[in-house]
Amino acid sequence: MKVTVLETRQMHAGIGSSNPCNPAQDNWVSPYRMARRWTGGHSAPVLCVGAAAGPAMGPEGLLASGAEGGEVTVWSQEGAPLAQLRLRAGEDVTSAVFSSAAPGSLYASHGETVSELDPRNLKGPVRELRVGEDEINGLSLNETGTLLAAADDSGAVRVVELHSGKVSRTLRRHTNICSSVAFRPQRPHSLVSAGLDMQLMLWSLQRARPLWVLNLQEVAEEEEGCRQNPGQLFNPPLVHCVSAAACGNVLACAAEDGRVHVVRVGGGSGPERRTALQAHSQGASQAHFLSFLSHPHWLATGGNDGRVALWDVSELAAAAATEGKGKPRGPSRRRGGRGRAKPKAQAQAQAQAQPQPQPQPQAQAQPQPQPQAQPQPQPQAQAQAQQEDQDEEQGTSDEPGPETPPPAGPRLSISHGAKVNWLCPALLKGEPCLLVADQSSALSVYSLSAL
Repeated sequence: MKVTVLETRQMHAGIGSSNPCNPAQDNWVSPYRMARRWTGGHSAPVLCVGAAAGPAMGPEGLLASGAEGGEVTVWSQEGAPLAQLRLRAGEDVTSAVFSSAAPGSLYASHGETVSELDPRNLKGPVRELRVGEDEINGLSLNETGTLLAAADDSGAVRVVELHSGKVSRTLRRHTNICSSVAFRPQRPHSLVSAGLDMQLMLWSLQRARPLWVLNLQEVAEEEEGCRQNPGQLFNPPLVHCVSAAACGNVLACAAEDGRVHVVRVGGGSGPERRTALQAHSQGASQAHFLSFLSHPHWLATGGNDGRVALWDVSELAAAAATEGKGKPRGPSRRRGGRGRAKPKAQAQAQAQAQPQPQPQPQAQAQPQPQPQAQPQPQPQAQAQAQQEDQDEEQGTSDEPGPETPPPAGPRLSISHGAKVNWLCPALLKGEPCLLVADQSSALSVYSLSAL
Protein backbone atom coordinates (compact mmCIF):
# COMPACT_ATOMS: atom_id res chain seq x y z
CA MET A 1 0.00 0.00 0.00
CA LYS A 2 1.29 3.44 -0.88
CA VAL A 3 1.68 5.70 2.12
CA THR A 4 2.78 9.31 1.94
CA VAL A 5 4.08 10.89 5.11
CA LEU A 6 4.29 14.62 5.59
CA GLU A 7 6.05 15.86 8.68
CA THR A 8 5.49 19.45 9.77
CA ARG A 9 6.96 21.16 12.78
CA GLN A 10 5.89 24.70 13.58
CA MET A 11 4.28 24.65 10.13
CA HIS A 12 7.54 23.80 8.35
CA ALA A 13 7.53 20.95 5.82
CA GLY A 14 9.75 17.92 6.23
CA ILE A 15 10.83 15.06 4.05
CA GLY A 16 9.22 11.64 3.68
CA SER A 17 11.48 8.72 4.57
CA SER A 18 10.96 6.83 1.32
CA ASN A 19 9.28 7.09 -2.02
CA PRO A 20 5.97 5.18 -1.91
CA CYS A 21 6.09 4.83 -5.70
CA ASN A 22 9.68 3.52 -5.68
CA PRO A 23 10.89 2.34 -2.25
CA ALA A 24 14.40 1.90 -3.64
CA GLN A 25 14.81 5.66 -3.82
CA ASP A 26 16.03 7.06 -0.52
CA ASN A 27 15.67 10.68 0.56
CA TRP A 28 12.55 11.05 -1.54
CA VAL A 29 11.01 14.48 -1.09
CA SER A 30 7.28 14.31 -0.43
CA PRO A 31 5.16 15.97 -3.13
CA TYR A 32 3.12 17.56 -0.32
CA ARG A 33 4.50 21.00 0.31
CA MET A 34 4.45 23.20 3.33
CA ALA A 35 0.93 23.98 4.45
CA ARG A 36 -0.40 27.28 3.20
CA ARG A 37 -1.44 29.58 6.04
CA TRP A 38 -4.59 31.68 5.93
CA THR A 39 -4.22 34.55 8.39
CA GLY A 40 -5.90 37.83 9.22
CA GLY A 41 -9.39 36.38 9.65
CA HIS A 42 -9.52 35.81 13.39
CA SER A 43 -8.04 36.98 16.66
CA ALA A 44 -9.03 33.83 18.59
CA PRO A 45 -8.68 30.05 18.07
CA VAL A 46 -10.72 28.75 15.14
CA LEU A 47 -13.29 26.12 16.15
CA CYS A 48 -15.04 25.24 12.87
CA VAL A 49 -14.79 25.61 9.10
CA GLY A 50 -17.39 25.17 6.34
CA ALA A 51 -17.11 25.17 2.55
CA ALA A 52 -19.85 26.08 0.10
CA ALA A 53 -20.69 23.29 -2.32
CA GLY A 54 -23.18 22.48 -5.03
CA PRO A 55 -23.94 24.04 -8.39
CA ALA A 56 -25.75 26.97 -6.78
CA MET A 57 -22.45 28.29 -5.41
CA GLY A 58 -20.64 28.30 -8.76
CA PRO A 59 -16.87 27.98 -9.23
CA GLU A 60 -16.15 30.82 -6.78
CA GLY A 61 -17.63 29.03 -3.78
CA LEU A 62 -16.91 30.72 -0.47
CA LEU A 63 -15.62 29.33 2.80
CA ALA A 64 -16.48 30.36 6.34
CA SER A 65 -14.88 29.82 9.72
CA GLY A 66 -16.07 30.37 13.27
CA ALA A 67 -13.94 31.04 16.33
CA GLU A 68 -14.09 31.67 20.02
CA GLY A 69 -15.74 34.92 21.07
CA GLY A 70 -18.40 34.86 18.34
CA GLU A 71 -16.09 35.55 15.40
CA VAL A 72 -17.26 34.58 11.90
CA THR A 73 -15.09 35.13 8.81
CA VAL A 74 -15.90 34.54 5.13
CA TRP A 75 -12.92 33.61 2.94
CA SER A 76 -12.20 33.53 -0.77
CA GLN A 77 -10.76 30.37 -2.31
CA GLU A 78 -7.39 32.13 -2.42
CA GLY A 79 -7.39 32.55 1.36
CA ALA A 80 -8.27 36.23 1.55
CA PRO A 81 -10.67 37.23 4.37
CA LEU A 82 -13.60 38.91 2.60
CA ALA A 83 -15.79 39.83 5.57
CA GLN A 84 -15.79 39.49 9.34
CA LEU A 85 -18.53 39.61 11.95
CA ARG A 86 -18.76 39.22 15.71
CA LEU A 87 -22.03 37.65 16.81
CA ARG A 88 -23.90 38.90 19.85
CA ALA A 89 -22.81 38.06 23.39
CA GLY A 90 -19.45 36.81 22.16
CA GLU A 91 -20.55 33.17 22.28
CA ASP A 92 -18.19 30.64 20.71
CA VAL A 93 -19.15 29.64 17.17
CA THR A 94 -19.30 25.84 17.24
CA SER A 95 -20.46 25.03 13.69
CA ALA A 96 -20.79 26.78 10.32
CA VAL A 97 -22.61 25.18 7.37
CA PHE A 98 -23.61 26.47 3.93
CA SER A 99 -26.85 25.58 2.22
CA SER A 100 -26.24 23.74 -1.05
CA ALA A 101 -29.70 24.79 -2.25
CA ALA A 102 -29.53 28.52 -1.38
CA PRO A 103 -26.30 30.36 -2.23
CA GLY A 104 -27.11 33.21 0.15
CA SER A 105 -27.51 31.12 3.30
CA LEU A 106 -24.84 30.36 5.89
CA TYR A 107 -25.85 28.95 9.28
CA ALA A 108 -23.67 29.43 12.37
CA SER A 109 -24.39 28.02 15.82
CA HIS A 110 -23.43 29.93 18.96
CA GLY A 111 -24.79 29.18 22.40
CA GLU A 112 -28.42 28.06 22.07
CA THR A 113 -28.93 30.02 18.84
CA VAL A 114 -28.44 29.46 15.12
CA SER A 115 -27.82 32.63 13.11
CA GLU A 116 -28.68 32.64 9.43
CA LEU A 117 -26.16 34.84 7.61
CA ASP A 118 -25.72 36.05 4.05
CA PRO A 119 -22.04 35.32 3.27
CA ARG A 120 -22.11 37.81 0.38
CA ASN A 121 -23.24 40.61 2.68
CA LEU A 122 -21.97 39.78 6.15
CA LYS A 123 -23.34 42.70 8.14
CA GLY A 124 -25.46 40.84 10.66
CA PRO A 125 -27.85 37.91 11.02
CA VAL A 126 -30.66 37.70 8.48
CA ARG A 127 -32.60 35.94 11.24
CA GLU A 128 -31.90 34.12 14.47
CA LEU A 129 -33.34 30.69 15.22
CA ARG A 130 -33.79 29.89 18.89
CA VAL A 131 -33.46 26.14 18.70
CA GLY A 132 -33.52 25.11 22.37
CA GLU A 133 -32.25 25.88 25.85
CA ASP A 134 -28.91 24.09 25.62
CA GLU A 135 -25.65 24.85 23.86
CA ILE A 136 -25.48 23.62 20.28
CA ASN A 137 -22.46 21.51 19.34
CA GLY A 138 -23.04 20.73 15.67
CA LEU A 139 -25.25 21.50 12.68
CA SER A 140 -26.21 19.66 9.51
CA LEU A 141 -28.39 20.61 6.54
CA ASN A 142 -30.17 18.09 4.38
CA GLU A 143 -29.29 18.17 0.70
CA THR A 144 -32.58 19.81 -0.30
CA GLY A 145 -31.89 22.73 2.02
CA THR A 146 -35.26 22.39 3.77
CA LEU A 147 -34.21 20.98 7.16
CA LEU A 148 -31.52 21.91 9.66
CA ALA A 149 -30.50 19.52 12.46
CA ALA A 150 -28.81 20.75 15.65
CA ALA A 151 -27.09 18.52 18.23
CA ASP A 152 -27.03 19.99 21.73
CA ASP A 153 -25.80 19.51 25.28
CA SER A 154 -29.08 17.98 26.46
CA GLY A 155 -28.47 14.99 24.20
CA ALA A 156 -31.26 15.99 21.82
CA VAL A 157 -31.24 16.48 18.06
CA ARG A 158 -33.64 19.27 17.11
CA VAL A 159 -34.79 19.47 13.51
CA VAL A 160 -35.76 22.92 12.21
CA GLU A 161 -38.03 23.39 9.20
CA LEU A 162 -36.25 26.32 7.58
CA HIS A 163 -39.19 27.78 5.70
CA SER A 164 -41.02 28.47 8.96
CA GLY A 165 -37.99 28.66 11.22
CA LYS A 166 -39.68 26.37 13.75
CA VAL A 167 -38.50 23.17 15.43
CA SER A 168 -40.61 20.46 13.82
CA ARG A 169 -39.09 17.43 15.52
CA THR A 170 -37.02 16.73 18.62
CA LEU A 171 -35.17 13.39 18.70
CA ARG A 172 -34.28 12.19 22.20
CA ARG A 173 -32.32 9.06 23.00
CA HIS A 174 -28.77 10.10 23.90
CA THR A 175 -28.08 9.99 27.62
CA ASN A 176 -25.23 12.49 27.49
CA ILE A 177 -24.16 15.39 25.28
CA CYS A 178 -24.99 14.92 21.60
CA SER A 179 -21.79 16.16 19.99
CA SER A 180 -22.45 15.71 16.28
CA VAL A 181 -25.20 15.11 13.72
CA ALA A 182 -25.19 14.52 9.95
CA PHE A 183 -27.96 14.16 7.40
CA ARG A 184 -27.40 11.28 5.01
CA PRO A 185 -26.88 12.26 1.36
CA GLN A 186 -29.60 10.98 -0.98
CA ARG A 187 -31.92 10.53 2.03
CA PRO A 188 -33.13 13.98 3.12
CA HIS A 189 -35.33 12.54 5.91
CA SER A 190 -32.65 10.35 7.49
CA LEU A 191 -29.80 11.40 9.77
CA VAL A 192 -27.18 9.95 12.08
CA SER A 193 -26.19 11.30 15.50
CA ALA A 194 -23.45 10.53 18.00
CA GLY A 195 -22.45 11.71 21.43
CA LEU A 196 -20.54 11.42 24.68
CA ASP A 197 -22.74 8.48 25.67
CA MET A 198 -20.61 6.46 23.18
CA GLN A 199 -23.61 5.68 20.98
CA LEU A 200 -24.13 6.03 17.23
CA MET A 201 -27.79 6.29 16.18
CA LEU A 202 -29.55 6.16 12.84
CA TRP A 203 -32.84 8.05 12.62
CA SER A 204 -35.76 8.40 10.26
CA LEU A 205 -37.71 11.59 10.81
CA GLN A 206 -40.93 9.59 10.48
CA ARG A 207 -40.14 7.58 13.63
CA ALA A 208 -40.11 8.38 17.33
CA ARG A 209 -37.18 6.05 18.02
CA PRO A 210 -33.86 5.51 16.27
CA LEU A 211 -33.85 2.75 13.65
CA TRP A 212 -30.82 1.29 15.35
CA VAL A 213 -28.30 2.14 18.04
CA LEU A 214 -24.66 1.03 17.99
CA ASN A 215 -23.03 1.17 21.42
CA LEU A 216 -19.32 1.70 20.76
CA GLN A 217 -18.36 0.79 24.30
CA GLU A 218 -19.93 -2.64 23.81
CA VAL A 219 -18.20 -2.93 20.45
CA ALA A 220 -14.83 -2.18 22.06
CA GLU A 221 -15.43 -4.72 24.83
CA GLU A 222 -16.50 -7.42 22.36
CA GLU A 223 -13.56 -7.02 20.00
CA GLU A 224 -10.98 -9.72 20.57
CA GLY A 225 -7.40 -8.63 20.86
CA CYS A 226 -8.34 -4.95 21.10
CA ARG A 227 -5.36 -3.12 22.59
CA GLN A 228 -4.69 0.53 23.22
CA ASN A 229 -1.78 2.14 21.40
CA PRO A 230 1.52 2.05 23.32
CA GLY A 231 1.72 4.81 25.89
CA GLN A 232 -1.96 5.66 25.53
CA LEU A 233 -4.10 5.75 28.65
CA PHE A 234 -7.45 4.03 28.38
CA ASN A 235 -10.14 6.35 27.11
CA PRO A 236 -13.76 5.36 26.49
CA PRO A 237 -15.03 5.87 22.92
CA LEU A 238 -16.81 9.18 23.50
CA VAL A 239 -17.81 10.33 20.01
CA HIS A 240 -16.84 13.84 18.87
CA CYS A 241 -17.72 13.86 15.18
CA VAL A 242 -19.84 11.86 12.72
CA SER A 243 -19.88 11.99 8.92
CA ALA A 244 -21.72 10.28 6.05
CA ALA A 245 -20.21 9.48 2.66
CA ALA A 246 -21.83 10.78 -0.54
CA CYS A 247 -23.49 7.39 -1.12
CA GLY A 248 -25.33 7.85 2.20
CA ASN A 249 -24.62 4.31 3.37
CA VAL A 250 -21.11 4.55 4.84
CA LEU A 251 -20.73 6.38 8.16
CA ALA A 252 -17.67 7.32 10.20
CA CYS A 253 -17.31 8.63 13.73
CA ALA A 254 -14.22 9.89 15.55
CA ALA A 255 -13.89 8.75 19.15
CA GLU A 256 -11.91 9.66 22.25
CA ASP A 257 -10.16 6.27 22.29
CA GLY A 258 -8.18 7.38 19.23
CA ARG A 259 -10.11 5.20 16.82
CA VAL A 260 -12.38 6.11 13.96
CA HIS A 261 -15.29 3.70 13.58
CA VAL A 262 -16.55 3.11 10.05
CA VAL A 263 -19.95 1.50 9.55
CA ARG A 264 -21.68 0.30 6.40
CA VAL A 265 -25.47 0.72 6.56
CA GLY A 266 -27.25 -2.19 4.92
CA GLY A 267 -30.06 -1.40 2.52
CA GLY A 268 -30.56 1.97 4.19
CA SER A 269 -30.56 0.55 7.74
CA GLY A 270 -28.83 -1.89 10.05
CA PRO A 271 -25.03 -2.04 10.21
CA GLU A 272 -23.96 -4.60 7.59
CA ARG A 273 -20.28 -4.26 8.31
CA ARG A 274 -18.04 -2.20 10.52
CA THR A 275 -14.36 -1.62 11.11
CA ALA A 276 -12.24 0.52 13.41
CA LEU A 277 -9.26 2.50 12.19
CA GLN A 278 -6.45 2.79 14.71
CA ALA A 279 -6.14 6.37 13.61
CA HIS A 280 -4.61 8.41 16.43
CA SER A 281 -2.48 7.96 19.54
CA GLN A 282 -4.79 10.36 21.41
CA GLY A 283 -8.46 11.18 21.00
CA ALA A 284 -9.76 11.41 17.43
CA SER A 285 -11.62 14.70 17.08
CA GLN A 286 -12.57 14.81 13.39
CA ALA A 287 -13.70 12.46 10.60
CA HIS A 288 -14.96 13.75 7.24
CA PHE A 289 -15.55 12.02 3.92
CA LEU A 290 -14.28 13.64 0.74
CA SER A 291 -16.60 13.64 -2.25
CA PHE A 292 -14.27 15.06 -4.90
CA LEU A 293 -11.49 12.44 -5.20
CA SER A 294 -11.43 9.22 -7.24
CA HIS A 295 -14.29 7.66 -5.23
CA PRO A 296 -16.55 8.82 -2.37
CA HIS A 297 -14.96 6.65 0.32
CA TRP A 298 -11.85 8.68 1.05
CA LEU A 299 -11.92 9.65 4.74
CA ALA A 300 -9.92 12.42 6.44
CA THR A 301 -9.31 12.20 10.19
CA GLY A 302 -7.69 14.49 12.73
CA GLY A 303 -6.86 14.13 16.39
CA ASN A 304 -5.55 15.56 19.63
CA ASP A 305 -2.16 14.05 18.76
CA GLY A 306 -1.73 16.73 16.11
CA ARG A 307 -1.92 14.31 13.21
CA VAL A 308 -4.10 14.40 10.11
CA ALA A 309 -4.61 11.25 8.04
CA LEU A 310 -6.34 10.28 4.81
CA TRP A 311 -7.80 6.77 4.54
CA ASP A 312 -9.22 4.69 1.70
CA VAL A 313 -12.18 2.74 3.12
CA SER A 314 -13.63 1.69 -0.24
CA GLU A 315 -12.95 -1.98 0.47
CA LEU A 316 -15.40 -1.86 3.38
CA ALA A 317 -18.12 -0.43 1.15
CA ALA A 318 -17.38 -2.86 -1.68
CA ALA A 319 -17.30 -5.93 0.59
CA ALA A 320 -20.57 -5.02 2.28
CA ALA A 321 -22.29 -4.27 -1.02
CA THR A 322 -21.15 -7.59 -2.51
CA GLU A 323 -22.05 -9.71 0.51
CA GLY A 324 -25.35 -7.90 1.00
CA LYS A 325 -26.78 -8.92 -2.38
CA GLY A 326 -29.59 -11.40 -1.95
CA LYS A 327 -29.01 -11.62 1.80
CA PRO A 328 -32.27 -12.10 3.71
CA ARG A 329 -32.92 -9.75 6.56
CA GLY A 330 -35.09 -10.30 9.57
CA PRO A 331 -36.86 -7.96 11.95
CA SER A 332 -34.82 -5.31 13.64
CA ARG A 333 -33.38 -5.60 17.12
CA ARG A 334 -32.21 -2.33 18.65
CA ARG A 335 -29.42 -2.24 21.12
CA GLY A 336 -29.22 0.31 23.86
CA GLY A 337 -26.89 0.99 25.64
CA ARG A 338 -14.68 17.83 18.97
CA GLY A 339 -12.29 19.58 18.92
CA ARG A 340 -12.86 21.37 22.13
CA ALA A 341 -13.73 19.01 24.96
CA LYS A 342 -16.18 19.85 27.74
CA PRO A 343 -14.12 18.64 30.72
CA LYS A 344 -16.95 18.19 33.25
CA ALA A 345 -19.23 16.31 30.87
CA GLN A 346 -16.35 14.26 29.52
CA ALA A 347 -15.25 13.26 33.03
CA GLN A 348 -18.81 12.22 33.86
CA ALA A 349 -19.01 10.18 30.69
CA GLN A 350 -15.72 8.45 31.46
CA ALA A 351 -16.99 7.57 34.93
CA GLN A 352 -20.17 6.18 33.43
CA ALA A 353 -18.08 4.06 31.06
CA GLN A 354 -17.13 1.76 33.92
CA PRO A 355 -19.15 -1.51 33.84
CA GLN A 356 -22.49 -0.93 35.50
CA PRO A 357 -26.16 -1.46 34.70
CA GLN A 358 -27.18 0.91 31.96
CA PRO A 359 -30.43 2.85 32.44
CA GLN A 360 -32.93 2.52 29.64
CA PRO A 361 -33.65 6.07 28.52
CA GLN A 362 -36.99 6.93 27.13
CA ALA A 363 -37.14 7.88 23.49
CA GLN A 364 -39.63 10.41 22.46
CA ALA A 365 -40.15 12.75 19.59
CA GLN A 366 -41.81 16.01 20.40
CA PRO A 367 -43.55 17.36 17.34
CA GLN A 368 -44.11 21.08 17.40
CA PRO A 369 -47.01 22.92 15.80
CA GLN A 370 -47.25 22.13 12.11
CA PRO A 371 -44.83 24.31 10.09
CA GLN A 372 -45.90 26.45 7.20
CA ALA A 373 -45.80 25.28 3.62
CA GLN A 374 -42.63 23.40 2.65
CA PRO A 375 -40.53 24.58 -0.27
CA GLN A 376 -41.47 21.33 -2.01
CA PRO A 377 -45.10 20.15 -2.20
CA GLN A 378 -46.19 18.38 0.96
CA PRO A 379 -47.57 15.24 -0.72
CA GLN A 380 -44.29 14.80 -2.59
CA ALA A 381 -42.21 15.27 0.57
CA GLN A 382 -44.39 12.88 2.56
CA ALA A 383 -44.28 10.26 -0.19
CA GLN A 384 -40.50 10.53 -0.32
CA ALA A 385 -40.22 10.14 3.46
CA GLN A 386 -42.57 7.13 3.44
CA GLN A 387 -40.54 5.49 0.68
CA GLU A 388 -37.37 6.04 2.72
CA ASP A 389 -39.11 4.41 5.69
CA GLN A 390 -40.04 1.36 3.61
CA ASP A 391 -36.46 1.05 2.43
CA GLU A 392 -35.24 1.26 6.02
CA GLU A 393 -37.58 -1.52 7.14
CA GLN A 394 -36.59 -3.79 4.28
CA GLY A 395 -32.93 -3.19 4.99
CA THR A 396 -32.93 -3.77 8.75
CA SER A 397 -30.82 -6.67 9.96
CA ASP A 398 -31.01 -8.79 13.11
CA GLU A 399 -27.48 -8.15 14.32
CA PRO A 400 -24.68 -5.74 13.58
CA GLY A 401 -22.69 -7.23 10.71
CA PRO A 402 -19.26 -8.79 10.97
CA GLU A 403 -16.16 -6.71 11.43
CA THR A 404 -14.09 -5.99 8.34
CA PRO A 405 -10.30 -5.83 8.75
CA PRO A 406 -9.26 -2.18 8.64
CA PRO A 407 -6.80 -0.81 6.08
CA ALA A 408 -3.18 -1.49 6.99
CA GLY A 409 -2.63 2.23 7.35
CA PRO A 410 -3.54 5.65 5.99
CA ARG A 411 -2.71 6.64 2.43
CA LEU A 412 -1.48 9.99 3.70
CA SER A 413 -0.22 10.95 7.14
CA ILE A 414 0.49 14.54 8.14
CA SER A 415 2.14 15.59 11.37
CA HIS A 416 0.39 18.93 11.75
CA GLY A 417 1.98 19.61 15.12
CA ALA A 418 -1.07 20.97 16.97
CA LYS A 419 -4.35 19.60 18.29
CA VAL A 420 -6.93 19.52 15.49
CA ASN A 421 -10.18 21.38 16.15
CA TRP A 422 -11.73 20.94 12.72
CA LEU A 423 -11.09 19.45 9.26
CA CYS A 424 -12.79 20.76 6.13
CA PRO A 425 -12.32 19.10 2.72
CA ALA A 426 -12.64 21.62 -0.10
CA LEU A 427 -11.92 22.17 -3.77
CA LEU A 428 -9.96 25.42 -4.03
CA LYS A 429 -9.77 26.60 -7.64
CA GLY A 430 -10.15 22.97 -8.69
CA GLU A 431 -7.38 21.79 -6.34
CA PRO A 432 -8.41 19.16 -3.75
CA CYS A 433 -7.39 20.39 -0.31
CA LEU A 434 -7.84 19.86 3.41
CA LEU A 435 -8.29 22.90 5.66
CA VAL A 436 -7.18 22.40 9.26
CA ALA A 437 -8.22 24.52 12.24
CA ASP A 438 -6.19 24.12 15.42
CA GLN A 439 -5.53 26.07 18.61
CA SER A 440 -4.31 29.10 16.64
CA SER A 441 -6.22 31.91 14.94
CA ALA A 442 -5.05 30.83 11.47
CA LEU A 443 -6.11 28.09 9.05
CA SER A 444 -3.71 25.62 7.46
CA VAL A 445 -4.33 24.31 3.94
CA TYR A 446 -2.83 21.04 2.68
CA SER A 447 -3.00 20.15 -1.01
CA LEU A 448 -4.13 16.64 -2.00
CA SER A 449 -3.42 17.11 -5.69
CA ALA A 450 -0.67 14.47 -5.72
CA LEU A 451 -3.11 11.68 -4.84
